Amino acid sequence: MEIFTVGSKSFVTSFQLAGVPGIISETPQKALDEIKRLTDDSNVGLILVSDDITKSIDDELTALRAEKDTLVFSLPSIGSEKTEVDYRAMLKKILGV
Repeated sequence: MEIFTVGSKSFVTSFQLAGVPGIISETPQKALDEIKRLTDDSNVGLILVSDDITKSIDDELTALRAEKDTLVFSLPSIGSEKTEVDYRAMLKKILGV
């Protein structure tokens, strides 16, 4: 299983230094297109996306998480503020409960 990152240049580059490949995408729509393409690849098991990109495409990502086996996980981007994540609500949304 492979891991990929999607996000800004600084986000992707920081993971590339650790050996994780990535795709630089400065707009949420382009990032969503790349994430959809990556989730279609059966070799990709985890996609790490910067949270500054995911804010505007959160509903689309939730739907994608529900239908695909690939994990899509949002991580804080460089310089982002700390925010609380309600994982229980997220899981309910993904599972349709």
